[in-house]
Amino acid sequence: MLLSVLAALYLLSLGGTGFVAADEPRYASLGRAMAETGDLITPRLDGAGWFEKPPLLYWTTALATRLGFHDEWAARLPVALISLAFLGFFWAVLKREFSVETARLATTILGLSIGWVAYTFVAVTDLEMSVLLGVALLITLFDTRPGRGWVAGVFLGLAILAKAFVPLVLFFPAWTVARGKRLQIPVAALLVAAPWHLLIWRVNGSAWWNEYFWKQMVARFFNPGLEHLQPFWFYFPVLLGLLFPWTPLAALLPARKTWTDVRIQFLGWWVLFGLVFLSVSRNKLPGYVLPLMPALAVILAEGLRKAPRPHWWLAASAAMLALLPPSAALLPAGLLVGIRRAQGDWAGSLVWSIPFLLAAGAVWWLAHVEKRQEAALVCALAAAIGFAVVKWTVFPVVDQRVSARAFWVEHKDQMKGACLEENLRRDWEYGLNYYAHRALPHCQGSQGNVRIGMSGGKLVLLQ
Repeated sequence: MLLSVLAALYLLSLGGTGFVAADEPRYASLGRAMAETGDLITPRLDGAGWFEKPPLLYWTTALATRLGFHDEWAARLPVALISLAFLGFFWAVLKREFSVETARLATTILGLSIGWVAYTFVAVTDLEMSVLLGVALLITLFDTRPGRGWVAGVFLGLAILAKAFVPLVLFFPAWTVARGKRLQIPVAALLVAAPWHLLIWRVNGSAWWNEYFWKQMVARFFNPGLEHLQPFWFYFPVLLGLLFPWTPLAALLPARKTWTDVRIQFLGWWVLFGLVFLSVSRNKLPGYVLPLMPALAVILAEGLRKAPRPHWWLAASAAMLALLPPSAALLPAGLLVGIRRAQGDWAGSLVWSIPFLLAAGAVWWLAHVEKRQEAALVCALAAAIGFAVVKWTVFPVVDQRVSARAFWVEHKDQMKGACLEENLRRDWEYGLNYYAHRALPHCQGSQGNVRIGMSGGKLVLLQ
């Protein structure tokens, strides 16, 4: 039942809003170009080589495009399906290795956390890499059947094709304890990841390597002059926020009972290792910490299962959902100017918090009378319904105010000869270029009958 609920939630309104931020329309353009040209080696944006990321996300978008999907569905559907497949695998492994209850709780915590739900919706590289690394990690740690090191290595190689060499660093602690698999894993990963790297190097030479490795990995890790500069402690509150509404469960981490199992101890050290490694990097984005969430979900599930008073923890998580309506009211403005500066009618949405508070009371009562399975189910359904309502009600607003799609649909007949003002936001520029199927030129002097610019935080036509 849980996976059915997650499938309905993840697939709901996949095309409900046009592409948002700068990466989504850019990556979708790269995937569409691969489908049109048949060139699966060199990613191309508006005809020029684009070397920042490896090609797995572009390949999945190209495949969906060839299968008849278009635009947002072509780019986002593969990500949603990969997430669902992983959660099914995640549940099966934890059921075999721990218990049905741990599997159910961990899958609920992960699949219905706001971070995982959000990145399942957007067509960027973070979730695909997190899923593939998670599969490699779970097989390495918990599958002792002969030859499973080869399978783990295949998924590690795919993770490299999703987001370059960061998965190698994050996987290293698991490799050190992978008895009987230490040779199989790197050989299989090399066989999967090396061919594309060799082929693109042969075609594009040092220009690709300088951008792909030295700038996008080495310089991004050490250089404070690039984008996304954040302090060392940035990921600690971000990780707690990505866990919403399960954030209260983090209070179980100091409990001694949470750590009695040596397997949980290793996952804890692995999460800490990943958190420190990612925090050392000078450039940070919230999605970078997504690979740590599956392991953290297992730890929290075991902590909740062993907690002496689980009704309080489940009820607190359900009560957190009362913050969802006012937060959703700020979402469109938050995507434009940042959540700290966002303004909206959050106070008027507080009335919609009442059902979640009532659900929290029901969860507390069910868990208090030893019906923990039913309590967890009510909490999960409340979270799923809350996220679904946000997608259904807020996404149309995001489409009108944040994405370039609505503007393009309204004005596409006027776009012949249009140019872009120099101060246009990057996300709108990439979005307009995607929907125009070409790179719109920047305005120079009096060039263009129609100038596209910004006014009052909105896209406008300037004659």
